[in-house]
Order: sequence, then C-alpha cells, then structure tokens
Amino acid sequence: MMRNVYVISGPCGVGKSTITKGLARKLSKTVLVEGDLISAMFVGEVQPPWDEKLSIVWQNLSNLTKTYLQNGYDVVIDYVVEEELEWFCQELGQTGLEFTLHYYVLRADPDVLVKRITKRGDTELIPRSLELLQQLENKKENAPHLYDTTYKAPNVIIDEILDRSFSNSYHKGKRCTEGESKA
Repeated sequence: MMRNVYVISGPCGVGKSTITKGLARKLSKTVLVEGDLISAMFVGEVQPPWDEKLSIVWQNLSNLTKTYLQNGYDVVIDYVVEEELEWFCQELGQTGLEFTLHYYVLRADPDVLVKRITKRGDTELIPRSLELLQQLENKKENAPHLYDTTYKAPNVIIDEILDRSFSNSYHKGKRCTEGESKA
C-alpha cells in the first residue's frame, strides 16, 4: 500500500505546528514528527555546532520516518527545510517502500508573521522568521510548493492540503532521482 509523507516547512509564525497537528489528526494511520522536539533533545552544557546538530536532527527525522513507513504509517513532519529535501527523499527511497512525499512551504505576509509571533510572545524570533521567509520564497525549487496561509483558517488549509495531495507531490514511487521535482 502506498504511504504518504507530508513535509511541512516554513518560517516561525506561519502555522506549521497548527497545520501539522490538524493534518495528522485527519489521517487515519499516521504519526506526527516534530523536528524541533528532536532538536530540543540536546540538553547538555556542551552543544554541537549548528551544522552538526542540524545533520543529526535530519538523520533522526529520516530514521523515524523510515521506521513508521515500514510499519504502515503515514508520516507528517513539522520542520524547516532549507537544503535537506533531496537528501531526505533519497534516504527514504533506499527503503524500497512505495511512498509519496508531499512537500509544502507555508508562507504568510511579513506583517502577519510579525503579528502572530508577537501574539505568542516570541518576539526574539521575528528577525529569523523574516529571514527564513525571504530565503524560502526565493528558492527556485520551492516555487511550486509555496502555500500562502495569510488569510486562511487552519481547517481550510488542512482540507486544501488533503485535496491537493496528488497535485503537489514531490516524489512518487520507490526511489528519488537527482533533480526530480513535482510528479
């Protein structure tokens, strides 16, 4: 049976956590994997350099996703994707399992991001969020996967993601090939 992996990316305040939690609840046999929770596992006084930490988080995202796919689960991932998508897809493809990877880069107007982040009380995240928004929007590979959350309610976004799943697939089949884009 073909399984689904939903990778939901985007800057802070765009609605990743709200959308991924709601999406996971709507699917029948699914798990939600939150990259920030994996990242938060580093608790010691000595922390690895950022690149090493990011690599370890992605290795864990890959291993968890493979395990859940092998056990018949769909997987919803909540994490910012910068350069890792092709590597992640190739890692999953090595399992030989049939899966479809659905990739969404959530975005919102900058003023809306600032309001949402301020409302949460996380104003220190505003500069990074705006930087990530610009970075993710300007990546040519992300263009077909951008999804504007500015004026949409979470339930509408979730329903549209489920309705558009097959038209916004990043990968279908058993393996990813270099340079593969929307299927």
